[in-house]
Amino acid sequence: MTEPLGPDPLDPGSDVAVYVHWPYCAKICPYCDFNVVRDRGRTEEQAGLVAAILDDLEAQAALVGPRRLASIFLGGGTPSLMPPEAVAAVLDRIHALFTTNGPVEITLEANPTDAEAAHFAALASAGINRLSLGVQSLDDAALRFLGRNHSAVEARRAIVMAGAAFERLSIDLIYARPDQSVADWTAELQTAVALGFEHVSPYQLTLEPTTAFGRALARGTLVPPDEDLAAALYETTQAVLEAAGFEAYEISNHARGVFARSAHNIHVWRGGDYLGVGPGAHGRLTLDGVRTATVAHRRIPDYISGVAALSPWNERESMDATGAAEEQVLLGLRTVEGAPMRAFEALGIADKALGLAEDGFLMINQNRAIASLKGRPVLDAVLKALLT
Repeated sequence: MTEPLGPDPLDPGSDVAVYVHWPYCAKICPYCDFNVVRDRGRTEEQAGLVAAILDDLEAQAALVGPRRLASIFLGGGTPSLMPPEAVAAVLDRIHALFTTNGPVEITLEANPTDAEAAHFAALASAGINRLSLGVQSLDDAALRFLGRNHSAVEARRAIVMAGAAFERLSIDLIYARPDQSVADWTAELQTAVALGFEHVSPYQLTLEPTTAFGRALARGTLVPPDEDLAAALYETTQAVLEAAGFEAYEISNHARGVFARSAHNIHVWRGGDYLGVGPGAHGRLTLDGVRTATVAHRRIPDYISGVAALSPWNERESMDATGAAEEQVLLGLRTVEGAPMRAFEALGIADKALGLAEDGFLMINQNRAIASLKGRPVLDAVLKALLT
């Protein structure tokens, strides 16, 4: 290395973020492999879950000690199904447990059904200031294929209501669907951009074996786009969004300017600590000076009883220096900030990184390795070359 490895200006320090998992969904989508359950007839269980989440927050805050709050993210599942008064109770508890230095980004994931959109104003009053809207598509045929329970018209109504209620809006879209053309995806992206979002998260459809789509793939009844078309759709995503003023600050996240980026996601990608609260939630905490990976019990009754027994986690693993450095590389190279060279040094792969930079797949800048425009589309191969 020609430069000394001084302090990392992007180190998140001791600040801590909070992720809250609400596992209930009105309908389970055929591509979803998250920890979710159907939201029907579970009123008593949900009340018990809210109480457990509040107790879990208290217990984890006591473990990590006094910290400054970086961000809050309510994901799922469908946290827009969560009663607004429960959302307010969770946010109030978090604010009581951690200090802040000015406004904090508080994101909630929502689906654009009419029923959920009716709660947007109440959720904003509860403290949510950023909404991530799971539109997934603005085409009715595609929405039916994806198993969504909203129409394109409902999505547009929800977008208008969200814009009136929240300061910041993000939209999720899914591409690389069977029979999707580059022209179709171009038009869909341009339509989404015209709706005024500051942040777009376009995700390539993945077919996990445990999902309905994964089983259909195994049967041969679902045929995804071939590699060439998938690559063309990816390139189209970059071109259309860049032309509209978006920066791909992470592989699947595009923002209109630095201030439109997700502060919560950036904190996680930089390797910051975060509490994982709720059934199946993942966390990363520094406990007694050791980076620790946590996973909460997945089943809702197990999580509730685990919290009551002061044992909310199904997994708690102390990460050694090698594991922590590898995670930094895996997460950091997905972003425009890259990963600190000290992580490559810790893994003994700094020379590999320099070689990939000479080949044009990485850039080395201010003691950080960053995936280049050439390296980003083949990032999996770059990571394999580094870490294998």
